[in-house]
Amino acid sequence: METPIEWSAPWFVPLARAGRAVAAARAETGSLPEALNRAAPGPLRAVAQSDLPEAMAYEAFIASSASVPTRENLHDLFNGLIWHTFPRSKLQLNRLQSGAIAAQGVGAIRGPLRDAITVFDENAALLQAPPALWAALRARDWQRLFVSERALWSQARLVLFGHALLEKLAAPYKSITAHVFVEPVPAALGAHLPDWDVWLAERLQGEALERKPFTPLPVLGVPGWWPANEDPAFYADAQVFRPPRTA
Repeated sequence: METPIEWSAPWFVPLARAGRAVAAARAETGSLPEALNRAAPGPLRAVAQSDLPEAMAYEAFIASSASVPTRENLHDLFNGLIWHTFPRSKLQLNRLQSGAIAAQGVGAIRGPLRDAITVFDENAALLQAPPALWAALRARDWQRLFVSERALWSQARLVLFGHALLEKLAAPYKSITAHVFVEPVPAALGAHLPDWDVWLAERLQGEALERKPFTPLPVLGVPGWWPANEDPAFYADAQVFRPPRTA
């Protein structure tokens, strides 16, 4: 876990204060679980990966032990920081995931609910934005979203939830794409992430997730997130900014 993290990068800013505190605590203790518990505690305790019994599913262990197995890597660092930032939502995802495992077993195929939960947990993002940006995003009209309506991004907030998504952005590359949750974050919530967490946890329900409520967004296209996107030609790359699928 020695990759340096640029906490001032726009995608890390919501986690930066806790992230820097965890990094300092880990430098003292040499243990990521201990550092998370000390500097960025969540509703559950972080424990060493070795605490997870071999025959037990990760999600079931979390539900039964109130503990999150944590490896010494960036992936689990970001997972711990999301537990700290969105505790209610992470608990709700675990309830749904562990409930599905209890009902159906682990199995070779996860099924639509567990698949959707995994996508959300690993790669989701939340967007608070004016309706014109939402319309362009849903239409995958990248020129309208990022060029003609560019000024509207000053009224928008994109917050990354997926810990695998955050891990990728420790070494950013153009094609990194988030699964944006299709429900707009209400403007009335402002920038207060604990309120986002309450709002989100209420919306993470099984039937809604099974419908795969996501739309793609190449995150380095967000104005202010990557210097190269100041040039409109940045968005002409159809391998990244893909047009909508046609029948």
